[in-house]
Amino acid sequence: MQVRPADIGEIDHLASMWHDVWHESHAHLAHPELVRLRTLASFRDRLAVMLPDVCVVGPAGAPLGLCALRGDELYQLFVSSKAHGTGVAAALIADAEARLAARGAELAWLACAVGNMRAARFYEKSGWRNAGTFVKMSETSNGPFPVNQWRFEKPLVCATP
Repeated sequence: MQVRPADIGEIDHLASMWHDVWHESHAHLAHPELVRLRTLASFRDRLAVMLPDVCVVGPAGAPLGLCALRGDELYQLFVSSKAHGTGVAAALIADAEARLAARGAELAWLACAVGNMRAARFYEKSGWRNAGTFVKMSETSNGPFPVNQWRFEKPLVCATP
C-alpha cells in the first residue's frame, strides 16, 4: 500500500474526511463546546497549516486516510470508515514511525482521546504502549481547549546518517 505526501488539491477532500471521521469517533467522547468548534472549516484551516507534514493513502484526489507529524509526535491519524480493516491505518502508522525515526526521534508519542477504545486497541496492536493520561491543549478557532488524552509511546530505532 503506497503512502505519499498529501497534495494541496486534496485539501477539501481530506478536510471533509477528517471532519466526518472525527465526529464519528470523537464527538461522543468530547465536551459539547469542542464538538461545536470542530466544524468543517476548522478542519480545513488546521489541515492547510500542517499540509507539509501530512501523508495519505488512497487514490489521487480522494485519499482514504491521513497521517500528520509534529516534532516527535504522531499528531493526527484518521482513516475513512469505509477503509477500516483494509490496512490503510497500518500503512500510515508504519510510514509515520519511519519518518519520525528518520527525523531522529527516539521515542515517538501520540495522543488518543480517553475512551477511544478502537484507536487504543489499534495502537497497542501496532506496538505502542499506553503511558498514562494527560490534558492536551487542543487547537480550536477560540484558542486552546483542554482535552483528557491517553499518551501512547513507542521507542524507535533511529536511522543512521
